[in-house]
Amino acid sequence: MSVVEAVPARAGAGASRPSPRRRTRRGLLPALNVVSALAGIALWWWASRGSATVPAPAEVLTRAGELIADGTLGDDVLASLRRVVLGFGLGCLLAVPVGFLMGWYPVARGLIEPWVQFFRTIPPLALIPLAIVLMGIGETPKTFVIFLAAFLVCVVSTFQGVVGVDRTLINAARVLGAGDLTIFLRVVVPASSPFILVGMRVGLGSSWATLVAAELIAAQEGLGYRMQSAQLYYDLPTIFVGLITIGVLGLLMDRALLLVERRLTAWQERRA
Repeated sequence: MSVVEAVPARAGAGASRPSPRRRTRRGLLPALNVVSALAGIALWWWASRGSATVPAPAEVLTRAGELIADGTLGDDVLASLRRVVLGFGLGCLLAVPVGFLMGWYPVARGLIEPWVQFFRTIPPLALIPLAIVLMGIGETPKTFVIFLAAFLVCVVSTFQGVVGVDRTLINAARVLGAGDLTIFLRVVVPASSPFILVGMRVGLGSSWATLVAAELIAAQEGLGYRMQSAQLYYDLPTIFVGLITIGVLGLLMDRALLLVERRLTAWQERRA
């Protein structure tokens, strides 16, 4: 057990079992989620009444059934998921070690941080023309802009997690005879993991937000491509299907990351 895990574990040994009030609150949240979703659908239905621009939920559901039946929606979901997962995964895989380097070694911070901050001010979408010129119109530029969106968010979050580690924990580990590598692996990594996982969740949102623009690059399938094609024909139900699908997929992936975060940071004290 690391120093970071040991202190909260001893402090909260008597609170390992959730109280009845906390269990009640946990059971209430899913019910509130369902109520919120139903309220949103009801508001959407009300807004669509007598509107020539907002399709009704039943109309969108019918269009979704048609797209599922002919396989179009499934192909688009797989294409977009492949691009997001690949770009987001590569961005996080590179961002975490770069963030650790920046936070642990002042020389690396001095060399890398100016470039990270520089590219953070440039929206990934602004790099699409350059990506097309340098990488062509295949899958590479699409993956690249999604990768960049995830990387810039996650690297800053990881860096802040490392530099924000409580010095008391590091000093306590040194007193116990731990070397730099042990301190890094047993103290710094666990203590900064909440920041990393939050950065990954934000980076995931940025990846999905970049997807539609990324699929402007000569795509033949994908949710963003389908929405842009529907725009040309004023096919609002198809646009709504694409928006809802992106939202649902993003929500499911975010909840998966949240579950991982809770398991990896179970030692952390949380507000009920």
